[in-house]
Amino acid sequence: MSVVGLVLLDRSVHGPVTGDDHQRYHDRVFRVVRVVDGDTFDIDIPDADKPTTRVRLWGVDTPEVAKSGGTGRGRDGGASPTKGMHFGVEASAFARETLLGEDVRIVLAPDRTRGLYGRLLAYAFIDRDGPMFNELLLERGYAYADLRFEHVYKRQFKAIEKRARRNGIGLWRDVTPGEMPEWKQRFERFLEGK
Repeated sequence: MSVVGLVLLDRSVHGPVTGDDHQRYHDRVFRVVRVVDGDTFDIDIPDADKPTTRVRLWGVDTPEVAKSGGTGRGRDGGASPTKGMHFGVEASAFARETLLGEDVRIVLAPDRTRGLYGRLLAYAFIDRDGPMFNELLLERGYAYADLRFEHVYKRQFKAIEKRARRNGIGLWRDVTPGEMPEWKQRFERFLEGK
C-alpha cells in the first residue's frame, strides 16, 4: 500500500460523521489541531457546520488568558478575561506544549455531552492509554477542580487539587483569593462559613 493510502486509511478511523455524540466521539482517538486555552481545544473531526470539534475538559477550570475585544465579563460573570488571570498564560502554554498535534482519546460522561456554549464536554487521555490530561492539569497546578457540577471524577479531582494546593504546586505557589475565578471565590467563602 502506498504512503498516501496509509494516510487516508489512518484518517478513516473517525468513521462516519453521523450519530449522537457517544457514537461519534466516545472512546475514540482524535488529533488536537488547535489549543484555545488551558482547558479548551479543537480536534480534527467536523462538528455540525464547523470543520473541527471544540472540546471543553470536564471537571477542571484553568485561568483565563488575556483576550482582545472581550465583553469585560468572564464566562461565569466574574473578572474580565480580557485582562487575563493569574497563571492563565502558563496553563495555556502547558496545554499547547502537551496537546497540539498530538492524539487524544476522548471519553464522554454518560448523561451530559455538551456544555453551555455547545462545546463537547470530555475527559481527554493522551494517546490511547496515556494519562488523563484533566488530571495532569490539576496535579501540576494549572487548573482548579471545578466542583460546581457533578461528574464521575469529582471526588478524585478534588483530592488531586488538595495535594497540589498543600504542596504549593503551580498556581498554588502564590495565588491570592482575589485572583481565583469568581465561582471559586464563592465556593471558598461558602466553605469558610461552614
